[in-house]
Amino acid sequence: MKRIKKIILNFILFIILLIITFHVIFKQQSIEEIMDTIKNVNGQFVLIAIGSMIIYVICEAINIRRTLIALEERITILSSIKYALIGFFFSGITPAASGGQPMQVYYMYRDNISVANSTLALLINLSCTQIATISIALISVIFNYQFLNKLMVILFIIGILLNASALSLLLIAIFSKKLINVLINFVIKVMEKLRIKNIEEKINKLEAEVAKYQNSSIYIKNNRTIILKTVITTFIQFIAFYSVSYWVYRSFGLNEYNIIKILLLQAILYATVSGIPSPGSIGVTEGGYIAIFSYIYTSNMINSAMLLNRAINFYFLIIFSGIVTLINIFKSQKMLKKEK
Repeated sequence: MKRIKKIILNFILFIILLIITFHVIFKQQSIEEIMDTIKNVNGQFVLIAIGSMIIYVICEAINIRRTLIALEERITILSSIKYALIGFFFSGITPAASGGQPMQVYYMYRDNISVANSTLALLINLSCTQIATISIALISVIFNYQFLNKLMVILFIIGILLNASALSLLLIAIFSKKLINVLINFVIKVMEKLRIKNIEEKINKLEAEVAKYQNSSIYIKNNRTIILKTVITTFIQFIAFYSVSYWVYRSFGLNEYNIIKILLLQAILYATVSGIPSPGSIGVTEGGYIAIFSYIYTSNMINSAMLLNRAINFYFLIIFSGIVTLINIFKSQKMLKKEK
């Protein structure tokens, strides 16, 4: 019940932020004007954009399945897609995407997949995601820095630093016992100064999580080809994700800029907003898109382009993944009743 209440609260916050965002957008331009512009777009390019998001989800599923199969877990591609969608939904409605991986581990556990194995699979996937997003973003900003205003530069630097910090912590937790012990002691001291309740219980949980990560280091060192394949698949995944902006751009009948230019701009946007602790980066993504892509679109097109782009790579997927998640919640509840 506590978990369900937390999900509901996060979803309410998500909806509130979405309403505020739409209010700001439609205050600048009427919904009728925006919808009239969207109605005239080229449907073929919109379908290609949707196809790109399907590739994005499938790549996520392939990465999860590859590691779990290597760990001798039985898992179908459909189950992997289910876990990918569940992860997308909970990451989308929780601050800093904090709810995705825990809920994926839970539903894998309900399907008789070892917690240690699911944790390792998601750890590898998350590390590869950080590698792909950081590297593409750094390359992108070299060629497109002129498209960023001062605020976007600051947010980009913060985003990169937060993502790089997350990647560093993951690697430290996997490979270095000494450094992670130093980090644990630092966290404990901070918790003591803040006089956090049930500190011993929280410390035990922290140490247990670190132990899981350290146990995975042996697997990673002995299975480098799997890691390499996961990195390559992740690059393909995010290229597909970033390309949605290009297909939306082409759907408006524009062709001045090539796919690489648009793709790299989207990479900068993603790196900039991904570190901001807002559910689904609602508000900041929409504002960032308008700030960066206003150089690409005319003033009467930019809001329509942003909404269509965001609808394809987030709004529709969050609705679809939410439906898949609800179906699994009901199935889990039925299974729990039978077990009782």
